Amino acid sequence: MVNKALVGLFSGMALGFAGWFGGFGAFLLVAALGAVGFVLGRLVDDGIDIREFLSGRDRERR
Repeated sequence: MVNKALVGLFSGMALGFAGWFGGFGAFLLVAALGAVGFVLGRLVDDGIDIREFLSGRDRERR
C-alpha cells in the first residue's frame, strides 16, 4: 500500500512544477487530471466498475 503522505508530496510537487514551468493553465490542467486520476483510483480500490458508477444514479431514480 502506498503511503498517502508520499502521494500527497508527489502530487504537490507535480502541481508546483506545472505552475512554475507551464504557468497557471498547466497548473489547472495538472490539478484537473490529478482529480480525475484520484476518482478513478478510488473506484478501482473500492472494486466499483466505472459503468456502474456512472449509471448508478439513473437506476435509483426509477
